[in-house]
Amino acid sequence: MATAERTQSWQFWSGLAFFMLVLVSTCSGIGWLYYTAMDAQEVPLKRLVVQGELDFMTPGEVRETLLGEPLGSFFSADVDKIRTQVEAMPWVAKASVRKEWPDILKIFIVEQQPLAHWNANQRDDALVNQEGQVFYADKSVLDKSLPYLSAPEHAVTEAVKHYRNTSELLGLNGFHVTQVELSERFALEVLLEDGTSLRLGREALLERVQRFIDLYPQLKEHQQAPLDSVDLRYDTGVAVRWRNPDEQQQES
Repeated sequence: MATAERTQSWQFWSGLAFFMLVLVSTCSGIGWLYYTAMDAQEVPLKRLVVQGELDFMTPGEVRETLLGEPLGSFFSADVDKIRTQVEAMPWVAKASVRKEWPDILKIFIVEQQPLAHWNANQRDDALVNQEGQVFYADKSVLDKSLPYLSAPEHAVTEAVKHYRNTSELLGLNGFHVTQVELSERFALEVLLEDGTSLRLGREALLERVQRFIDLYPQLKEHQQAPLDSVDLRYDTGVAVRWRNPDEQQQES
């Protein structure tokens, strides 16, 4: 009986020792795998691929931004953190980041699409994009001229709307808008490429633009100097000022 008990006790402790050995070995293996996976030296990201149609920035600028600090290993690199870093770059509107086994980090970039300069008399780097959002970036990379929008900071949506509406109507009739100014009282003034200023006020804006378009052939026929401004804020008629300072204001 005593012999049987000793045998059972030995088997129990032997089994427990074996179980503990397996448990320790498993935990050690998992720990080794974890630290190996997290070690950038063991599982490094060797290639950084930048994709997207880039007009205002280069892939090198993206790499320079990201490689300023360690990215981590293939497993430890935080794609959300990397995306946030990329989207903080001035000309980036959106970015997506993904890892591709075994050593590639791919970044796809959507650039800002500038619509116009924004309040250039206040900040040299302010722009507004096609979605009507203000952003700040280096304008020296622009390859084409943009119109200038000026308005109270909270009225960017209204300024963009007025620019699009007036420039579309005027553009259909051969005029090019270079500047739109919306005052604190939301009175609108539009500057044309030839230097003519259209004062439209706050009401019936497109009707007043159309009145200028209809009247323009007569103004051109009778003008003796370039137009300076056309005030269309009257219910009937307009006030015209010629650019020559010796000319007096004429009413039509």
